[in-house]
Amino acid sequence: MDPDQSDAGALAEEERRYRRLQTIIAVATATLSQDPSLTPEQGIKVILWARQSAEDLFPGKGETFDLIYRPRLVRILEERFGSLASPGGEDPGAAP
Repeated sequence: MDPDQSDAGALAEEERRYRRLQTIIAVATATLSQDPSLTPEQGIKVILWARQSAEDLFPGKGETFDLIYRPRLVRILEERFGSLASPGGEDPGAAP
């Protein structure tokens, strides 16, 4: 196989995984902001699901998710339900 073809294939695969990640974030955002039956606990589970899905797509990049996406998802949840920080200062949606 030509090196240019393998590079193109790798790039196409990464683009596919990135589009899938964008879809996951869109689903999580819509669920957190629009699901009328969502509880705060379920919202935290949605954030953790999105993080795990991102890790599955991009292994070892959980910290990147925490920097880029988690603050936005937590903010949506807090805007809907108020502050979610526990008395011990634990951050909702943080990786276990």
